Amino acid sequence: MVKSPILPQIEFRSVTKAYGKITAVRDLSLTVGRGEFLTILGPSGSGKTTTLMLLAGFEAPTAGDILIAGRSVATVPSYRRDQGIVFQSYALFPHLTVTRNLEFPLEMRGINAAERTTRVRRMLERVALGDFGGRMPSQLSGGQQQRVALARALVADPPFLLLDEPLGALDRNLREQMQIEMKSLHKEFGTTTVCVTHDQEEALTLSDRIVVMRAGQIEQTDSPEALYDRPATCFVAKFLGEANILENCNFELETDAAQPSGTVAMIRPERICIVAPDAANRGDADRRQSVTGTVDDMIYAGPLRKYHVRVGSSVFIVREHVAAGQPIFRPGDGVCLDWLRSDIRFVAA
Repeated sequence: MVKSPILPQIEFRSVTKAYGKITAVRDLSLTVGRGEFLTILGPSGSGKTTTLMLLAGFEAPTAGDILIAGRSVATVPSYRRDQGIVFQSYALFPHLTVTRNLEFPLEMRGINAAERTTRVRRMLERVALGDFGGRMPSQLSGGQQQRVALARALVADPPFLLLDEPLGALDRNLREQMQIEMKSLHKEFGTTTVCVTHDQEEALTLSDRIVVMRAGQIEQTDSPEALYDRPATCFVAKFLGEANILENCNFELETDAAQPSGTVAMIRPERICIVAPDAANRGDADRRQSVTGTVDDMIYAGPLRKYHVRVGSSVFIVREHVAAGQPIFRPGDGVCLDWLRSDIRFVAA
């Protein structure tokens, strides 16, 4: 469920950042609500990292303004912004122990020694590193270093947290574990968080809202569910997961609503059913459309099978969860694809 921001914690007002003739961010306006977890998602060169660097104070906008808690910070340097930051490389101090790494931001804020000790101990216990305070960063695994980086960013209780590709250096299994941990930490601390990533699964898992950027501008902003199920543009549909764009098909597409001008039809791979040509009709056949095709390829991915099915000159991607007794189709097999007409979406071309 998406949180309803009551007070804006962060505001971008018509922000532009140019490097000579290259405009990395163009006329960006965005509000982040207090306690919200917002992820900025986009391909390389989309402007997402520049946006985070502007918010962190490592870059200054060419035009526009950035406000934090209603105060302009466009010209305020990074060291004067009360924020926590986690980088992809973790940026732990290699010559300091885990405890000293966590104490450092507290010292910079003038917190006394007794309070520092208490906060550091509690935070290390919270991230399951209570026995690791005396170790050096080089003596930790990647996942442990990531936990230290998160703990250091949160220990001073900053009003907002910035995450720059925070899980990019981890392997898949550890990345999934850390996603759960980060979601738990955000729920517990309620810190306003802005995360930048190119990992779609990470964005869908962690975020209250996602901003999809393209060529320095916002393409679409919405909840993870809305972005995935109802993308506004063809770019968003293809970038956030896989999408079948139904153009120039050799069959007449049946839809429940008239197609708006300037749009193309789209359906997600998991919304398509693949069956044998002689399979019995479904009970809701009057609400579905069926086409016949030939399997080009079958990809086994553990819990999923992904089929590439040629229908005329088009190739459909079909994704289904593996289940006992399920028929398996091989390249060259004739199959029938069918889907609910209500699962068709129209996106701007």
